[in-house]
Amino acid sequence: MGDGQNAIVEAEQRRVDALYARLDELRREKEAELSAVRRQGPSGSAQKVSERDSFAALHEDRLAQLFAVEDRLVFGSLTPEDGGAESHIGRIGLTDAESQRMLVDWRAPEAGRFYQATAFDPQGVARRRHIMLRRRTVVGLDDEVLSPDFEGETVGTGGDGALLRGLNAKRTGRMHDIVSTIQREQDEIIRRPLAGVTVVQGGPGTGKTAVALHRAAYLLYTHRERLSRSGVLLVGPSAAFLEYIERVLPSLGETGVVMRTVGELYPGVATAREDAPLAAEVKGRAVWREILKRAVRQRQRTFSRPREVNVEGFRTTITPGMVKHAQEKARATRQPHNKARDTFVSTLMDAVTERVTEQIKERSKGNKADRSYVAEDVAASSDVRVAVNLAWMPLTPEKVLGELLTRPELLVDAAPELSSREIAALIRREPAEWTLGDVPLLDELADLLGPLDPHDARRLREREDQDARDTQNAERALENVNTQLENFGVDGIISAEDVKRSMSGPERRINAATAADLDRTWAYGHVIVDEAQELTPMQWHTVFKRVPIRSMTIVGDMAQASSPGSSRSWSEALEPFTGGRFDELALTVNYRTPRQISDAAVAVARELGAEIEAPRPIRDAAAPVLSTVPGERWREGLVEACAAELEQAAGGLVAAVVPRRAAAPAREALAGLPEVRVLDAHEAKGLEFDSVVLMDPEGILEDDGGRPGSLYVAMTRSTQRLHVLAVDSLPPGVQGILDRAAAEGPAADDSPREGRRA
Repeated sequence: MGDGQNAIVEAEQRRVDALYARLDELRREKEAELSAVRRQGPSGSAQKVSERDSFAALHEDRLAQLFAVEDRLVFGSLTPEDGGAESHIGRIGLTDAESQRMLVDWRAPEAGRFYQATAFDPQGVARRRHIMLRRRTVVGLDDEVLSPDFEGETVGTGGDGALLRGLNAKRTGRMHDIVSTIQREQDEIIRRPLAGVTVVQGGPGTGKTAVALHRAAYLLYTHRERLSRSGVLLVGPSAAFLEYIERVLPSLGETGVVMRTVGELYPGVATAREDAPLAAEVKGRAVWREILKRAVRQRQRTFSRPREVNVEGFRTTITPGMVKHAQEKARATRQPHNKARDTFVSTLMDAVTERVTEQIKERSKGNKADRSYVAEDVAASSDVRVAVNLAWMPLTPEKVLGELLTRPELLVDAAPELSSREIAALIRREPAEWTLGDVPLLDELADLLGPLDPHDARRLREREDQDARDTQNAERALENVNTQLENFGVDGIISAEDVKRSMSGPERRINAATAADLDRTWAYGHVIVDEAQELTPMQWHTVFKRVPIRSMTIVGDMAQASSPGSSRSWSEALEPFTGGRFDELALTVNYRTPRQISDAAVAVARELGAEIEAPRPIRDAAAPVLSTVPGERWREGLVEACAAELEQAAGGLVAAVVPRRAAAPAREALAGLPEVRVLDAHEAKGLEFDSVVLMDPEGILEDDGGRPGSLYVAMTRSTQRLHVLAVDSLPPGVQGILDRAAAEGPAADDSPREGRRA
């Protein structure tokens, strides 16, 4: 690097040093303010104590944000065409002590040009600079000149350096944000309006998940007040996937997102257990909404003949007509089963009380003494309570579904739409661990039954009243200390909602995301679904119940669908819930998967019957490796292949993707290579590795009944190398494709095949 370019780097380093110095200064200020608040102690009026606790929590949250953005605080700058001041782009906004802007938050409107400007549409930008940091040191600059009239100095490769550095970096087992290298088509999706349902269709390596996460951060920044109240839910395909992405949002300054798998959407259940394919497909059908209604109705029984009861020595009967009348009144309320039971019980007990009272009158020859005690006697009668429960038992979702899946006669009555073969596939001998297919059924039953605890409604009213009081206190707190908030030095606002969330002590200092996670009926402000092609109709029904306003971002690739019961198109999946009103956008560039691997995976999937619109790969790497091992030696062959890939990866991340039935013995066989992560194809969804050993493609196909989605997923997890290990043999068409791919040999270089921002 020449003297001129060294001077440019040194000047940029001075700017970076100034930004980190301001960050350190703000951290010290916040630590001092927090210490001062804590030293005040638990004295003064209730209002003062509430204000102290509230602002202590706010300082803690701000400190957490300031420490979370340490890595790559600043990553770019824009030089305007009009000769105005240069602006730097980073993870958060920063101002100096005089409130002059030092750093623009990447989500701010003016930062959009960093991602959207091109030579054809420069949007007033003369030069875009990418700043690459290692800790707090500038290790590289990469300039793109977008205006032909720009005469300033430049450095770098013309815009691709930062992108290539990120794409070619070794994997770590955790997803990193792409905030410094977001591409134009990705940015257009990230910055779309909050309202409505947006579907992002993208093949392997297009950055669907990164786009979804950065969109969550953007929406939380842009609609802070609204989403801080209602929260954002992100639904992912597996616990491994959520662990993989969990650090991305905090690195972008956001922590208020609930992350759950489909198996965790019903409170109290967290399952990854899968049903057998036929049972999974049947449980995913939308018809279960009707089946479960019938199952609940089955528990609302009438008597075949009058039932005798004893009320404090008086014998009377409860007739079928009395029960039927009480049930009709209860059902007319249109309340859930457990709530409607209140009406049933009161109606039936009134009828029994009237009968007993008439009997007493007859025995007492018309004596007009006070008989109000009869109602209490009826309520206390064990016979009456037994009769009431036999006719309308309080129920839980777990009890109803457990009985339905263990007693064939109940399922036959409730589900006339199902064949005997389908019913046999659903029945289990005893209630077992819940499965992924059970979760939507439990959730639907929770709606049909309502809460079992009669005190829940009272607690809800108390919570709403307390929330109103918290809002008033928060507004007063802001008025009292407003002057303290004018010079935080960090762009953004603090609202009454921010204060309210931290009031009244640690037991109630929870944000909207946490509150939503504790309440099954919570209505989120926005829901993001990743790997959404796998959802069944009943799972979609469960997700859509979480967002009544229909504000959603749905990302996936229909070509990768492999779950039994999943839809074949976005229209088929979403029509019942949106009436066809959704916007479908496409990501067209494959940044992760090299061309040699991507082309082979696409060809194999098409050979097996998949219809794929393949994204365009922009990187080259080594051709896939193909080897075959006899069935009796597959363990030895897998160990040898993984050992070879570990050597080739030179510290990179290596995974073995195997059929589901082989996962446990494969982990045992590879115990001596703890660096290798063993996954089945479903567990590998959404993850990426430097090198992948894909063992037994035919076994992976068998896992999904011949559907090629999971095999396509498994073949596209690698960023550098793919080793296909066949066991005994491959289908002839697949064998030919992989033979030709393996024969291509290594690529000449790793450079992008086309320009980055065309």
